[in-house]
Amino acid sequence: MQQSIPQIDLTTLTDQGGLDELDRACAEWGFFYLVGHSIDIEQSAAVVAAADTFFQRPQDIKNRIRRSATNSWGYYDAELTKNRRDWKEILDIGPTVIDGPLAGSTPQWPDLYRFQALFEALTTQLHAISIRLVSAIGRALQTPEDLVAPFADHSSYLRLNYYPECEAPAPADSDFVPEEGHLGISHHTDAGAVTVLLQDDVAGLQVYKDNEFHTVLPRSGTLIINVGDIVQVWSNDRYAAPLHRVLANSSRARISMPYFLNPSYAYDYAPLSAVVDDTHAAHYRAINWGEFRSKRSAGDYADVGKEVQVEHYAVTGDSENRG
Repeated sequence: MQQSIPQIDLTTLTDQGGLDELDRACAEWGFFYLVGHSIDIEQSAAVVAAADTFFQRPQDIKNRIRRSATNSWGYYDAELTKNRRDWKEILDIGPTVIDGPLAGSTPQWPDLYRFQALFEALTTQLHAISIRLVSAIGRALQTPEDLVAPFADHSSYLRLNYYPECEAPAPADSDFVPEEGHLGISHHTDAGAVTVLLQDDVAGLQVYKDNEFHTVLPRSGTLIINVGDIVQVWSNDRYAAPLHRVLANSSRARISMPYFLNPSYAYDYAPLSAVVDDTHAAHYRAINWGEFRSKRSAGDYADVGKEVQVEHYAVTGDSENRG
């Protein structure tokens, strides 16, 4: 039975009632719709149209800004998830990287009118929304630690996803590994802290809960939020990073734009002191973000075996890979 994904108003997260709703949404789903943000319908339509204009360009033009082993920012159309080829094209937009696993990466912009200005403005807004959410998550967990500080020197980035029409899409009720058909993206969790997603009006995103996938239907004027692996570790598994995937579509292409809030590469994260005590042991040892990001991203380019997960940093026992 399809369940109702919660909705959170960003403007209420200064109140205890709003924080209680956020706590429930993160604990029960790890996914929620967000209203009360700064991005209006006209701006959403403008950035979706600009992204579509880029992806409709000839392949040789898009390949002029193709990402490479030495530059992680740019266009790509052969990414893997769970060692399976995604049915999508992407354009990753990030800052110039001086050090860390993506050192040498510089933004590559298509030669399209106002494209850079549109997406720089969008990135600034999505980052501000992400920071407000992380701050609220800290208050919901009642931690004295400053969860915003690790993002002063951050490694966040914006991704433009384009899912072209697919002649053989996997069924919406298919298992984790469909016996037939293609998925836009196979099931996965997001590695960072939170993901803020702007999408068009074409359904495709699914979140896994209670042993089934639930379709996250587009709602005009909303953003989609999900917590990532860092929040799962911070909360000592109270807020589990949700498995999610994207369906392919036989009749309509789809565009989505996730902003991945990631900390400094030097940042080491572990369960917060507020969620660990004599009766609640830490589930994870400290994880270095640069190390984790490097290992996770390695599988995007080639089949390099089992993807790294936070479970590989569990303090005790051999945890099963969540997917």
